[in-house]
Amino acid sequence: MAETIVKTGQTVPLKIKRLGINGEGIGYFKRLIIFVPYALPKEEVLVKITKATPRYAEGELIKVKKTSKDRVVAPCPVYYECGGCQLQHLAYQAQLDFKKDLLLQALEKFKPAGFRSYQLLPTIGMDEPWHYRNKAQFQLRKNKQTQKIEAGLYEANSHQLVPITDCLVQEPRTQKAMNTVVQLLNKFDAPIYDERTNSGIFRTIMVRIGVKTGELKVVFITRSKKFPQKNAMIREINERLPEVVSIMQNVQAQKTSLVMGDETIHLWGKEAIEEQINEVTFDLSPRAFFQLNPQQTELLYGEGIKALDVQPNETIVDAYCGVGTIGLSVAKQAKEVRGMDTVPQAIADAKKNAERLGYHNTRYEVGTAEQVLPKWLNEGFQPDGIIVDPPRTGLDNALIQSLLKYPPKKLVYISCNVSTLARDLVDLSKKFKIEYLQSVDMFPQTARCEVVVKMTRLAD
Repeated sequence: MAETIVKTGQTVPLKIKRLGINGEGIGYFKRLIIFVPYALPKEEVLVKITKATPRYAEGELIKVKKTSKDRVVAPCPVYYECGGCQLQHLAYQAQLDFKKDLLLQALEKFKPAGFRSYQLLPTIGMDEPWHYRNKAQFQLRKNKQTQKIEAGLYEANSHQLVPITDCLVQEPRTQKAMNTVVQLLNKFDAPIYDERTNSGIFRTIMVRIGVKTGELKVVFITRSKKFPQKNAMIREINERLPEVVSIMQNVQAQKTSLVMGDETIHLWGKEAIEEQINEVTFDLSPRAFFQLNPQQTELLYGEGIKALDVQPNETIVDAYCGVGTIGLSVAKQAKEVRGMDTVPQAIADAKKNAERLGYHNTRYEVGTAEQVLPKWLNEGFQPDGIIVDPPRTGLDNALIQSLLKYPPKKLVYISCNVSTLARDLVDLSKKFKIEYLQSVDMFPQTARCEVVVKMTRLAD
């Protein structure tokens, strides 16, 4: 068994070389890679080892002996406990540079064909990189010391809840609604879920806003269908939060890390709130996926649409379509738009959105992209352009094989994970020329980044 170079509890000096995929500083001690949260490139630091293995170590930042010019004071009072953000201590322009570098690191790791000549455009950031999240999803607990109900996020790698009443990346109206709902849960002494005993009812509160419309939705996620004091709760929300137009209950009976269950109950008001992107209005039901930063979403999808460059009479596939956001934005120019998603309610919303917009050249199906697209291709449907916006796991291999077998003229890949993007480009570069990669900062103060990749089919 290989020996560890450092031991847990040992303090070592480090020079930080770069930031890793989770925003942590990376340094080397006797060639051993060490990951240090909150340390920055070009800093000289003292680190206490918290985990030691023969291949790598993790450390806690004890002291910064030489400080980076890009270090700033994190404004959030619970930043170092919460774990929701990773980069508040890094100046914003440096955050944008890091996100472009993160993409470069991923390409260098997977080495898709010709990657050294890919055009990597500067990351597009926000003028005001705070208060952008249109959805708050906070866990609930009853504080044993104060006997008060609190809402917040778990500390990184733990189930220790950090109470939050003023999140600096949340849209302020969502935070106001969250705080009000928690006050009401306390007023009615609501039974809060305890994961250790698997007892209680209320697990999570979700608040979502249509930023352009101002409409708010509140979703109570519960362990069972029971809802004590339901009518009184609804009445109080109506009185205190007139901007709330929809109140729903979602039942998650399983002991799982998945926040929402399959059953959603309509309690009051509208079943879906409205949001607008690129002058198109969308209905958003509780479980439908929608990007968390509406301002940058409009920009991100605008970049995707620009890369797709839809011409009259072209057929387009919007894979992983959600509520139809991208496809419906180009349906006016296209001959036909098709989309698929695994969430039935999202597809129902997409169909309703198309109907409301008066588009009869759209087709939406429930199913995975790797099932539905090959089926369409085998039926003889030949799209001119395909836009894919997969989850963090990237493209399924079956879908990649279909794209290689029936390559469209144009392929646009919107990615929220640079590692799986770089991995997928290894195969896709066999049939497609990578025109450029445009990173977009959808989540300022965090280590996450979105990328739009424009590809065109290689000549046979």
